[in-house]
Amino acid sequence: MTLSPARPRTLGSRPPQADQPRVPASAAWRDGDPMGRRQLADLGPLKLESGGRLPAVRLAYETWGELNEDASNAVLVLHALTGDSHVTGEAGDGHPTPGWWSSMVGPGAPIDTDRWFVVAPNVLGGCQGSTGPASPAPDGRPWGSRFPLLTVRDQVAAEIRLSDLLGIDAWALVIGASLGGLRVLEWAAGAPERVESIAAIATAAQTSGDQIAGFHTQLAAIRADPRYRDGDYYDAPDGDGPHAGLGLARQIAHQTYRSAAELDQRFGRIPQGGEQPLEGGRFAVQSYLDHHGDKLSRRFDANTYVVLTRTMITHDLGRDRGGVDAALGSITARALVVAVDSDRLFPPAQSERIAAGIPGAEPLRTIHSAYGHDGFLIEEDVVGAFVHEFLQRSARP
Repeated sequence: MTLSPARPRTLGSRPPQADQPRVPASAAWRDGDPMGRRQLADLGPLKLESGGRLPAVRLAYETWGELNEDASNAVLVLHALTGDSHVTGEAGDGHPTPGWWSSMVGPGAPIDTDRWFVVAPNVLGGCQGSTGPASPAPDGRPWGSRFPLLTVRDQVAAEIRLSDLLGIDAWALVIGASLGGLRVLEWAAGAPERVESIAAIATAAQTSGDQIAGFHTQLAAIRADPRYRDGDYYDAPDGDGPHAGLGLARQIAHQTYRSAAELDQRFGRIPQGGEQPLEGGRFAVQSYLDHHGDKLSRRFDANTYVVLTRTMITHDLGRDRGGVDAALGSITARALVVAVDSDRLFPPAQSERIAAGIPGAEPLRTIHSAYGHDGFLIEEDVVGAFVHEFLQRSARP
């Protein structure tokens, strides 16, 4: 008997993945889950810039160090799109991943918690304890598709209330990168009396048409997943949520997080393991993107990704302030502005504009990195040196 050759895989097939638990419909933190290091602050109702209203707002946050007697040593750390309040520390109950910036915060670190009282909130609209689309609405069901449009200004308004609750009239430093950097600039322009110095890293004063286009495709990927159910998927069993759309959105985004040179040098056209691309298998870079898509879908929430991406789309520091240049020119805080030279998500020209526009800004600092936007996380020694030196020059305590 003659055996037929093995049938090539079709374009739509993928090699089986290692056995893993089914992906949850949402990996949002819920009441009753382990608290970990997070604390919860109830901040009351919040009127939103778009005209909507949240009847009750809660922010989850973590702190390190001790607030001094006159509350002059407080540092606010603001996370990026898929970050959370767990800036530093080990993974464990309540925190599925280790701190995302552990090299920056801690005893003896650039933001030295023996000197500084550090606060890191989970952003409004987030999914790790703060009010967001996975949170209960007044009727007790998750907000889901009913969750209102948020802007960066709404997020900062909630963070200002948290500051009031903590007794902090002015921050010695507000620091953040990417989406966190958008909020840093909004703090400085919208509440100048509350901010003494800022560090805006790999970010922009106004999102560009190119950035909006990239964000739009990510939103489209999530909304095209039939398991997204227009945002009302929280009752779905594990494996039946919008993980395919969320994973694809992450893959699209991840291409902007790394540079073209790094992906080509690291992966090139190398096949993945024993897979054969001419038989429907993947190249190594495809496997890499699949991995990151799957990884995010197991620790995040699709609606939160949509809500926070929309805040980036609408970000414009100059809205109702006479334009971006006028808004930057009104900032009174001392400023450290940092760019990554290979960043294709927030290109260096956007940081150059920020540094040129803020009267109290130091000359632009540039991270020379092959890693693209993620250089603000990977090049920790360089970023740490910039921040440490800036604090030595600019901060009071």
